[in-house]
Amino acid sequence: MLSKDFWRLVSVSFAALMIGVASSAYALSFCAGALVYILWLHRTLAGLLNWVRDGKTHEPHEPPGVFEEITIEIDYLRERHKKRKKKLAAYLKQFQQATRALPDATVVLDEHGAVQWANEAAARYLGIRWPDDLGQRITNLIRLPKLRDFVRDHTASTALEIPSPTIPNRFLSVLLAPYGAAQWLFVARDVTQLHRANQIRSDFVANVSHELRTPITVFRGYLETLQDQRNLAPPAWLPVLDQLHAHANRMQTLVEELLLLSRLEQDDQVPNPAPVLVSELLSNLVKQARALSGPRDHLFALEADPVLQVTGSESELVSAFSNLIFNAVNYTPAKGLIQIRWYADARGAHFEVQDNGIGIGEEHLERITERFYRVDSSRARGPGGTGLGLAIVKHVLLRHGATLDIRTKLGEGSTFRCDFPPSTIVAQAALPLSRPA
Repeated sequence: MLSKDFWRLVSVSFAALMIGVASSAYALSFCAGALVYILWLHRTLAGLLNWVRDGKTHEPHEPPGVFEEITIEIDYLRERHKKRKKKLAAYLKQFQQATRALPDATVVLDEHGAVQWANEAAARYLGIRWPDDLGQRITNLIRLPKLRDFVRDHTASTALEIPSPTIPNRFLSVLLAPYGAAQWLFVARDVTQLHRANQIRSDFVANVSHELRTPITVFRGYLETLQDQRNLAPPAWLPVLDQLHAHANRMQTLVEELLLLSRLEQDDQVPNPAPVLVSELLSNLVKQARALSGPRDHLFALEADPVLQVTGSESELVSAFSNLIFNAVNYTPAKGLIQIRWYADARGAHFEVQDNGIGIGEEHLERITERFYRVDSSRARGPGGTGLGLAIVKHVLLRHGATLDIRTKLGEGSTFRCDFPPSTIVAQAALPLSRPA
């Protein structure tokens, strides 16, 4: 095909040469021939450009040669692009049909949290309508502070439970997943039945614990009366009274912790937060821990910022911190080292308990904060644990916006760290700078 272009150029050059011989103006004739050839090339290129822009005509009437080859290649690429575009459109249509049929509310968000697409379930459960809400930020459509933080932080590893903004008494579990380039898939699943089941379980435990509280109190009262008069009891009864007293105390502790846990599960916010001077309560807890240690003679090291305060509930923080400290005492061998720290850095405030005790296997870490979960039931019952301590810790930290970090190695010890966000820290420059004993 290229030979036709070559012979076309030769023909124009030969014609210009003949005209130059006839007129004795060789330079002028060659310039005129070159100009004619250039004008022809320009006209041909303009026709090719119009054909490319039109996109409807498949057979451009171009002269044979390199331009014909170019048009054939362009036409082939254009047809292949059309087929690929149709295939992608078919895939997109199938995806949209599939997501429309999903029972879960599904919303595609851009990197700023603006709605790019939503299915019909999103209108039913979230009140997000497509395409009416295109470009609207989801946090403007659903005004919940915890959802705003969830979307802002792009929390993809955990789920968030929220009430449905459109259906009363409905609860949704929200999950974010990366989707495409700088996009997020926002999925909300109806978990009302699961929420109700958990609520029924929590109410049942709270009611049973409340009903057990009175008979246990009466039982302990009579038992303490017998203990006060143990010198009148036969010697064979003394071990029995001691066992009854120990188990009665254990039942009382279990009931109290169940009631506390049920109360913590009712709400994920502290009702009346106030500044808490943690260094003072840690000083008291260390004294209690020394009494608990008794003849085991553990070594305690307390390092606490004397002016560092956080906003929250003092009683709840005492419950959480005491569980971590007393666990360290219970599972650290005699004369072991227990280090307690309370400090702040750029990431927030931190409470840390480190011991060189028996440690925990990594396979237990995912479930260790579940209620009644025991790493080793036979070993846990020895120190008198109820299996609720770390569950209480988890819920207390949740109500304070904090998290629990656990680092442990079997046989070498454990480190439990409570991380409080910077927003909970209260500056107290006027407090005395003396370190707690």
